[in-house]
Parts: sequence; structure tokens; C-alpha cells
Amino acid sequence: MSKKNNLVIVESPAKAKTIKKYLGNNFEVIACFGHIRDLPAKRFGVDVKNDFTPEYVIIKDKEKIVSEIKEKAKNSVSVVLATDPDREGEAISWHLANILKLNSDDNNRVAFNEITKTGVKKGIETPRKIDSDLVDAQQARRILDRLVGYKLSPFLCQRIQKGLSGGRVQSVALRMIVDRENEIRIFVPEEYWTITASLNPEKSEKVFQAKFWGNKDGEIKLKNQSQTNEILEHIKDSEYKIVKLKKGKRSKNPAPPFITSTFQQEAVRKLGFSSKRAMKVAQELYEGVDISGHGATGLITYMRTDSIRISDEAMAEAKDFIIKTWGEKYSPTTQRKFKTKANAQDAHEAIRPTVINFLPEEIKSSLTNDQFKIYKLVWNRFIASQMTNCLQDTVRVEIDASGYIFRASGLTVSFDGFTVLYSEGKDEKEEQEKSLPKLSEGMNCGLKKLDHAQHFTEPPPRFTEASLIKALEENGVGRPSTYAATISVLIFREYVTKDGKIFSPTELGETVDGLIKKYFPAIVNVEFTAKMESQLDGVKHGKSKWQNILRDFYGDFEKMLENAKAETKDLKLELKENETDIICEKCGNKMVIRRGRYGKFIGCSGYPECKNIQKIIKTVGAKCPKCNGEIIEKNTKRNRIFYGCANYPNCNFATWDTPTDQVCPKCGSFLFKKGEDIFCITCDSHPKTSDLS
Repeated sequence: MSKKNNLVIVESPAKAKTIKKYLGNNFEVIACFGHIRDLPAKRFGVDVKNDFTPEYVIIKDKEKIVSEIKEKAKNSVSVVLATDPDREGEAISWHLANILKLNSDDNNRVAFNEITKTGVKKGIETPRKIDSDLVDAQQARRILDRLVGYKLSPFLCQRIQKGLSGGRVQSVALRMIVDRENEIRIFVPEEYWTITASLNPEKSEKVFQAKFWGNKDGEIKLKNQSQTNEILEHIKDSEYKIVKLKKGKRSKNPAPPFITSTFQQEAVRKLGFSSKRAMKVAQELYEGVDISGHGATGLITYMRTDSIRISDEAMAEAKDFIIKTWGEKYSPTTQRKFKTKANAQDAHEAIRPTVINFLPEEIKSSLTNDQFKIYKLVWNRFIASQMTNCLQDTVRVEIDASGYIFRASGLTVSFDGFTVLYSEGKDEKEEQEKSLPKLSEGMNCGLKKLDHAQHFTEPPPRFTEASLIKALEENGVGRPSTYAATISVLIFREYVTKDGKIFSPTELGETVDGLIKKYFPAIVNVEFTAKMESQLDGVKHGKSKWQNILRDFYGDFEKMLENAKAETKDLKLELKENETDIICEKCGNKMVIRRGRYGKFIGCSGYPECKNIQKIIKTVGAKCPKCNGEIIEKNTKRNRIFYGCANYPNCNFATWDTPTDQVCPKCGSFLFKKGEDIFCITCDSHPKTSDLS
């Protein structure tokens, strides 16, 4: 059989489909579905005594695809490795090259920053060797995580309970959440007061507010009611006169285009997505989506990047679009370039749309709802980053009231600039400055109302997913591409709970953190983990040998582990959150919540003498629309929550939609909720909130 095509190997079928569209009939494109080799799942797989030599095995369920790839490679003119342009992608290509026995000196590796006709053509025309430094960096991280996880997790399980895990970055993220909780607990609120005057300037009907500030000697902090009352008494019959007015102009810059961390933060803030969900959708947009009239098209550049660099071509396209859409005044006279952080890898461009003229609204029908939201977020952020500044006129006044000073400030937007399209989200609510009426020095203002109020200082806020990602990045912990997985593990292991947007540690999480903090203080902390990230980056740049880093780390870690095991050999920590009021019907002991291979269950505290167990049934306060049985919360094998009838298998009712405690005004059945939509499964009505009681 004669060899026919060039074989291109990528990770996913969607990416394969998009690339095939641009390469033509001389190429066959196949997906390997991510990593094909890894350390073994059920054994250590690292020969510590032999310089940390890893044992790689074909991942379970990947044998068939590996055989298929081998067969196609054997019958191809050449093999091109086109996995994602990052550390993981380089490692996947290296594993493929080893399995296919490709020559390490061949230029058989290509990378696509964007999966467009131009991007694919450029990648294919500039093949290179596999970057061994990048592969070593991935190996070092993988082995380091195995050393920590494989040794630390059993230690935690034996001292607390089964099913626990400890990870290099995961444990530090947990530490940050627990430390913040402790800050909140020890916080002592301090009393303070405010006085606010609602004023009406002469010859104007508009009322504005001014805040008490102090006097000619400086600012006065109002600490109690008596101090506040004294000032109120002094100014009760005062005239309010503007004694100082300062006008200015302010220019507000647009935010730079997204990098991985800022993209995740903004998706959490603006869209309410988890970082995991946002990255999944971004991967789909990068790999390619079927666009009506255009076929499979990669819509955004690669989303794992720490660079805010933008190509000259992309900036030129954005400039043309901005001028055409909003006019010359919305386009800066010089190209807007942002400075990438000093420690950034700068391997790829920032995250941006690949085709500016694919407007989000125009291709909405070709996208899922999630894809549309993420694409619009990326598109708006990039275009706004290339627009002119927002210009604001500011005014600040000081008002005298019998020797005491009140202050007010405001602004008006003289030119909206980039804000016509996009404004950056914030983690915390900011006090918005409002416009003030026309004011001038010497002007008298009439007092409409004088308010005073007691306040107390507040503790630092608990982390949201966005603020946690920001803190991890600022402290150099982990890498943005791993944050989504790290946070998912904390939630899955029940180390933290997520109430709305807010993270709080569970008793289990605090117990795990306390044990790690006590026995592994030198290596599981923010400073050490950030230093380790810097050393691992040194491997990527060829400055360090990965074995040396592991050797230095493991020596200290092994000593700490042995010491911890010796000091805690008889320790078994019990959690109050595992206690129940259920009495074992077999022996009379109390039942407790335990965790096993398939999740939580209730077991006798007298184990192993008494092995009585029960399932945990979580009712939701709604009745089954089929048989009027209790609706209970259930989990799929992949731990996804759904709702079903407790009378299963006699009743097979099940739904992904969330039951509510409200009833349908038409038929009396319990209502369900999907997103923001409340509906009745029985009669298919969609009652308004105002109709429900």
C-alpha cells in the first residue's frame, strides 16, 4: 500500500474538523483526545532512587485511539504534531512522538495561536522540533504534584477520614481561604459616624449631597454619638457656603485585552460562570465552531496566555472597524500597546477574536448560549482595548458650615470613548460619583436635610472565585491555566462551600489545613509555592534541570512526612459536622456521616464491631408530579446533581431542573426552576413571580 497523506494529530475532533477545512486533501487530521500517556493511576510511578524517573503508561480507554493513530501514521507520508501551543500540548506531542517512534531531530511540531486560514497556514509552514525544555517543565510539575499528592493524601485519610487529597497548589489555595476566615473571626469592628448634608444651591432646584470632613485644622474622624451630636448642635443653624471649588479633567484608560487570569475573573464577575465553565467554552471557541455560511471556524486565539501583546494585523483590523462603526474620534491617533508583566512567558498573543467582522450578534444563531456570552465578552474587551480613553470633567467643592467643612465631588463624562462598548467588572461595589449642579465659589446653599448615621468597620470580604484567582496570581501561586481545576477540587472534596459567589471553608477544610499547616509549614505555604513556580519556569527556559528541583524539594518533604507520621501515629480527628442524631437500630450507638468510594453514607459509630450503614437521602420539600412521592436530590456517576422520585424504581420521574417550594396557581403541582424561568412540569404553565404566594 502506497503512503498517501500527511497525518496531522491534534487533541479534539472539533479542532481536527476546523484544521482539516484549511489544509485540504493532502492532509488527514485525527484527534488523540488529550493526553495518551500519564503516570499510572493506581501506583506511585516515580522511581525516586533513580533520579525521579517517571513510569509512563497508556491511559485507560486510550488503547484503541493509540492503535488507530499508529496505523494511520504507518500509512502516511509524514506525521505533524499540532497539539495546543502550551506546556501540556508540548508534552502530549512528546508522548505521541515516543509512541510513534518519531525522530527527535525532525521538525514535526507545529503550533497554532489561532485556528484560522492564516494561522493554520503559518503554523504548517514553520514546523520546529519538540521543545524539550517545555516538556521537562511539564514533567517536573506532573512529578512534583505526584510526589505531594501520593504521599500527603494517605496521611490525611488516615488521620481524618477516607477520600481526602492534598495537593501542592490546592493546599495553598485552601490555606488562603481558611486564613481569610480566621481574619474575619478575630476582626473587632470599630464604631464610626457620618454626617451628610443634602444641599440646594441658590438659583437651582437640584439637590446634592456633601459629607462632613473636618475643619480648617484637618480631617475629623467621628468615633461616637456624643462627638457627632456636639457637631450637629454647633451647625444646626449654620449657613452653608462654598469656600473652595476645584475643577479638573480625568482620562480613563481601557483595560488591556484578556489574558487567562483576567478572562476567568471577568467571566465570573460579569457572567456568573465558574472558571472551569468559562475555560471549557473558550476551548470550544478556539478549536472551532460551525458558523453558518463559513463552516468550522476558530473564533478566538489561544486562551492559555499571560501576554497582552497583540499582532499589528489585529490592531489594524480593530482600528478600521472602530473608525467605520463609531468614527475617527473613537480611534487613538497612535496604536495602543500594553506592557506585558515582567515575569510573563509572552509565548502567545492576548485572547482576542480571530475575525473582527464576526460580530457577536450576527453569529449568535450559530453559537450555544454559553459560547455567545463568552465570545461577546472577548470581542467587546478586545475592541474596547483599542479605543480612545473616556474623558471626564471632575469637580470638587468644600462647603463651610460655622467653621466645619463638608465635601462633595462629582463628575460628568465629556467623551465616552471605550465605555460606549465595555467597562471592566469589579469584585466589590464602588461608590459611584454623580454629577453635581452648576456651582461656584462664594455660592450659598440651602440645607434641605441633615442626616447622621452610625456605622461599624467591616472585616475583609470572603473570597469569591474571581478574587481568589486574582489573589493566587498576585502571589505567584500556580498558573492561571490550572486555577479552574484547583478550585473545582476544593469544592468537590468539600473543603469549601460556595454560597452564591462566596467561598467559606468547611470544618473538614479547616481540619485538613490545620494538619498540613502544623506538620508541613515550610513547603505548603504561599511563599514557598511561589518560589517553586519560579524554579519550574526556569526549567521551561532551560536555566534549570528538573531533577535538581525535585531532589531539593523531596529531601525536605520526606523528612517532614516521616516526622508527621511518627507524631500522629495514634491520631484520629473527629469532625462535628459528621455527627447525626440518628440511632443505630442494630446496636444503639449514634450514626455518623462517612465518605466512601461512591460518596457519602451514614454508618454506625461503633464500626468495625457494628457495620450497619444507611443511604443519605436529601429531600427538597417538593412532591413528585407523577406519584406524589418525595422528590430527593441525587448524583450521577460524575457527581452531577439531578432530582428524582424517592419511590424509584416504581416511579421513574427524574429531572435536571431544580424543584421549588412554590406551587402552580393553575394545577397545584410543585413548580420547577430552570435558570431564571419558573415553570410547571404538569400543566406546562409559566406563572409570573407576582402570581405566586
